[in-house]
Amino acid sequence: MDSNIIMYASAIVAVSIVIYMLIKKMDIKITLFLMGIVLILISMGMGKEIAIKGFESTGSIWLDPLQVIVTQFKQTFGAAGFIVLILGGYTAYMSSIGANEVTVNALTKPIAKIKSVYVLVPIVFLLGNVLSLVIPSASNLAIILLATLYPIMRKAGMSALTAGAIIATSATIVPTPLGSDNVAIAEELAKHSLFAGMNVTDYVFNYHAVVSIPTLIFIAVIHYFWQKRMDRKENQLTKTGHEENIEAPVVAEITGGKLYKTVYAILPVFPIILLLVVYAVQLTTGQSINMSVEVAALVSLILAIVCELIRHKGNKSVLEKTEAFFKGMGGAIPIVALLVAASVFVTGLKSIGLVDELQTSMQQIQGNGLDFILPLILVALTALIVILSGSGTALIFAMVPLIVPLAVAAGINPIAISVPLGLSGNLFRAVSPVAAVILIVAGTVKADPIAIVKRTSVPMIAGVVFMFVLSMIIFL
Repeated sequence: MDSNIIMYASAIVAVSIVIYMLIKKMDIKITLFLMGIVLILISMGMGKEIAIKGFESTGSIWLDPLQVIVTQFKQTFGAAGFIVLILGGYTAYMSSIGANEVTVNALTKPIAKIKSVYVLVPIVFLLGNVLSLVIPSASNLAIILLATLYPIMRKAGMSALTAGAIIATSATIVPTPLGSDNVAIAEELAKHSLFAGMNVTDYVFNYHAVVSIPTLIFIAVIHYFWQKRMDRKENQLTKTGHEENIEAPVVAEITGGKLYKTVYAILPVFPIILLLVVYAVQLTTGQSINMSVEVAALVSLILAIVCELIRHKGNKSVLEKTEAFFKGMGGAIPIVALLVAASVFVTGLKSIGLVDELQTSMQQIQGNGLDFILPLILVALTALIVILSGSGTALIFAMVPLIVPLAVAAGINPIAISVPLGLSGNLFRAVSPVAAVILIVAGTVKADPIAIVKRTSVPMIAGVVFMFVLSMIIFL
């Protein structure tokens, strides 16, 4: 059988199985591992070498695929994996000392003073995105906002569907170097000669934020007009807020003095503040200060422990609570495993020669004004899979190892792929009627998930279009 037929057939089957598992909302780590192993075995059967630079064979065709997994784990733990673990630990520690609650309380409390229904729409949307820095899970953030802000918005006279739609879209594309997807993308981009030595701070502040911040503002504006139009169309606006018996939010009162509330509200985002300060110093003085995300998180952890020691007057329970940091690191292992599984799968695709074939076939596109075709295809594929599966994160992690190879194959800037891919995955999640965040919101506001999606689809899809066009203008 012709080697090209074997290559294309095995690649199509492997990719189809992965997509099927994504759509069925099954855990895809084992699938990626198994498909990667199968593809590597097929490549060796075709007489090709394993596509890992400097790979040392075990001497056995059956053990080499497992050695690929070991190699990828070692490489990932030495780079992006370690950062993900540190961030997982820091987030868990912030929760254990109650700092996340203080931050949420500090940011949401002023909202109760705003009485204008539609002024609240963009404000709550943007506030929700800021809070996703502290609570990165879209589902968990939605639960918190439904408990804290939803009753306030309803009291102000906002319709249930408008309030639900804003909350469902609250965790999207805020630029943060603490995001595990951004960490993984930056690590992959650093493999390209144009971005050698790039860290996640450089990626987020120099590239991601340039597109994501204008996109968030654009979506906030679209939200305002779309929710207003839908309320008018469906005649659901409750001007007095007395259509239902809406109780004031029952949220645990944060006790303590102003100093405590101020310091503990800052602690969850302190790593970002540190990185921004260092970045600003570099821009203004030209001085080279290299503070990695890991170092920023560890500095913040030490500061948090000192604050806890002062607050509890040196009680030994403070040091016992630090165990939450290490448990949090363990909790982040599945993300690292997903990164490794994706790398093994892509190694299989490379080994059978698929990436080389892509490079050959895409060379004719270069320089013909069609450089946007590959990013557009990837965004369309992302839309299809995320809307059907309800999960954007798993897809992003699975595709991260393909960013640089595909960019090289198409002869375009890898940023023109990484930014649209990362942002579209997070935006399309709120358009899926089977996404956990949509189901949680729909259940709380007692509405059909499709009714919520009608309210979220236009702002999110408009945001994707705006983001894509802006990315192509800036990065191509």
